[in-house]
Amino acid sequence: MQAASPHNQHQDQASGTPKVGLFVTCLIDLVRPRIGFAAISLLEQAGCLVDVPQSQTCCGQPAYNSGDDNHARALARNVIAGFESFDYVVVPSGSCAGMIKKYPPLFQGDPAWQQRAEALAARTYELLSFLVDVRGFRPKGVTLHTSATYHDSCSGLRQLGVEAQPRALLASVEGLSLTPLPGHDICCGFGGTFCVKYPAISNAIVDEKARDIEDTKADLLLGGDLGCLLNMAGKLHRRGAATRTFHTAEILAGMGSGPAIGEEG
Repeated sequence: MQAASPHNQHQDQASGTPKVGLFVTCLIDLVRPRIGFAAISLLEQAGCLVDVPQSQTCCGQPAYNSGDDNHARALARNVIAGFESFDYVVVPSGSCAGMIKKYPPLFQGDPAWQQRAEALAARTYELLSFLVDVRGFRPKGVTLHTSATYHDSCSGLRQLGVEAQPRALLASVEGLSLTPLPGHDICCGFGGTFCVKYPAISNAIVDEKARDIEDTKADLLLGGDLGCLLNMAGKLHRRGAATRTFHTAEILAGMGSGPAIGEEG
């Protein structure tokens, strides 16, 4: 995906407006680009200038999780070089934001690159955390009369502390009622490469998660990580559930009337 218009990659000294580099993620770019456009809309509403560097590819997490540090380092270098001139790196995914924060140990023994990795990691945020914790943002004028439940993905919750922020943002959506999800903090079974390496275990975990989601009777399932949302949406669809699934950024950006995950095309 591409932003509507690129901006110079340095702090606007006159206005103090932060320059944000949006790390879109592979899944969002290839499967659900509307999440990326929702993220741009929210960041601009929060007073940021947003650019989407065209050099970005994968964050390196699949290679890293598979023990392939050489390829993970190569991908990390590409991300660092493409984003280090921004004031902040913002990612609509806890898992990819978390991976960028893991870059420094990959460069032990290479002080120059390790320093660059540490500097970038310190300026990297998951989208919903950035909106609340850095910008103090709340959406205005967004209405959606429906019920929803929320799943906290593992990386965002455990590594980055993203839990209260999405709920605070969703509380500003007029007409939206949020129903607690039993086991909201329990893995959905996706786990990146985990679901490929251990499909039977993954399927058992997501089946239990889908039952809990259905038991809430909520119309929507929301979350902040597309990998997890794809996993849960697929299982809910196979179970014949009526629950529709969205990334939280889509709801906050007023895109909740559009097609849910799995409904496009």
